Amino acid sequence: MSKNVASAMRLLVTGLIFSFSIPSFATAGSVSPDFVVLAKKLTPTVVNIRTARIIKPRTNLQRPRMQSPFDNFFEDFFGQFNGQMPQQRARREQSLGTGFIISPDGYILTNNHVVSGADEVIVKLADGREIKGEIKGADEKLDLALIKISEKEKFQAADLGDSDALEVGEWVMAIGNPFGLSQTVTAGIVSAKGRVIGNGPYDDFIQTDASINPGNSGGPLFNAAGKVIGINTAIIAGGQGIGFAIPINMAKGIITQLRDSGKVTRGYLGVRFQSLTADLAKSFGLESEKGALIASVEKGTPAEKAGMKAGDVILEYDGKPVNEGNELPRYVAATPIDKKVPVVIFRDGKKQELSVVVGKLQGDDSAAAVTGGNESDKLGITVQELTAELASRLNIKGSRTGLVIREVKPGSPAEEAGTVAGSIIVEINGQRPDSPEKFEAIVSRVKKDEVVRLLLRRPDGSIHYVAMKAE
Repeated sequence: MSKNVASAMRLLVTGLIFSFSIPSFATAGSVSPDFVVLAKKLTPTVVNIRTARIIKPRTNLQRPRMQSPFDNFFEDFFGQFNGQMPQQRARREQSLGTGFIISPDGYILTNNHVVSGADEVIVKLADGREIKGEIKGADEKLDLALIKISEKEKFQAADLGDSDALEVGEWVMAIGNPFGLSQTVTAGIVSAKGRVIGNGPYDDFIQTDASINPGNSGGPLFNAAGKVIGINTAIIAGGQGIGFAIPINMAKGIITQLRDSGKVTRGYLGVRFQSLTADLAKSFGLESEKGALIASVEKGTPAEKAGMKAGDVILEYDGKPVNEGNELPRYVAATPIDKKVPVVIFRDGKKQELSVVVGKLQGDDSAAAVTGGNESDKLGITVQELTAELASRLNIKGSRTGLVIREVKPGSPAEEAGTVAGSIIVEINGQRPDSPEKFEAIVSRVKKDEVVRLLLRRPDGSIHYVAMKAE
């Protein structure tokens, strides 16, 4: 055997060994599932939802802008008349969506925006039957709704999986009603987890490239084992291969409440927070940007009673690490009322553990459980009461009291106006706010595109006015 032939044989054998070794490194979730088998098994658990509502005549003929992440299919094709829609009489408006059966007795989970305001809900099963549905409960903040169909028979229900165990790159399959095309099956992978898209205070979306379109809203996202790990909810307009689903574990925590009372009760701390930046973390003596920085503590709240203060950094909540600030609202909201929870904070260069008895969130806007966004978002700034310690950390000269701008959001009206972090707010529209709450109250009265005037004392001690348009 020649040297060339022997060398080629060795390369071939080495290649064969390597090629057969690859599967041993593959995970179960990375193996392509049999979508034919999954589709046959899971299609009966998915339903199409048709809603109708009666629109009464209005004196104002301007057609309202659609607010749902999924625009109404019929509005898109039949409702565009240069923004004008003459209404001489009451009309019937219809929309389409998707849902899935979660229990044999006929409970169906879908998105709230699919059924919100509906006067009639019709559920179409995979076998073609149409059954009237009743909205048993809804949660606007998570965009979820629970429907009950009146049939007495037992239905095939979908199994709910564990979205926390989901890995980026896993195969997923969606079944839905895109553009009115019932029982459409699409497949892809998990593109990312923990996406925050500005849909609400509890954003934690699964991003997928499985094809999702208007009409898929409320439908299930299955993993390779055929279990629901997400509820398809939103898309980016014009973004092909970018869809978002609510993790099923977030829905599990409220399904019972929706079924029993029709509404959701959430935990409450009473703090406003912001995410840490590298500079902020360094200024507090932290080695990383993990945690949620408390910007203010509302009076008489569970947080104040527990001894929390502005400037504390929450590192752990009820045994769970707070890696990013936006995780904290979800943790607090899911906590049972009156539960005593351990909270690890970073204060004065060291860790401390506090105990807080979680309260009940009252209403939608009276006081947030934990608030990352606020009225200041209209301007793109985060404010906090200035203390001597904070002034020293930020190297602020002159006044050691008042309100200080802790953060300026990139691309915001405040940044475009030249506002810098560390500036003291002397006035806003001629008024002198002496607390974050008063500042928020002033900004709350500002309308979109209205000009806001701020008198600021910069960190170097200079005083000047800036003007910006509110978003």
